[in-house]
Amino acid sequence: MASIEFRNAVGKVYFDGGMTHDGKLIKKSKSYRGIAEGVTADSLYIALTQLAQLSEYPLIGAERVETADIMN
Repeated sequence: MASIEFRNAVGKVYFDGGMTHDGKLIKKSKSYRGIAEGVTADSLYIALTQLAQLSEYPLIGAERVETADIMN
């Protein structure tokens, strides 16, 4: 039977970098590596929004990107 084994996770925050001449949103992002496997959504959200306050750009969103191995 196959199983999924956690490898790593990255927290990403997205910022509003302004608008292009065409009126499209410029998205800027910052990644934070080494996110623990068992971290709660609330804890991760609080940490990422606190880190985002260090940026000159307004926060527009955050996500967790997880990598895992599928083992047989």
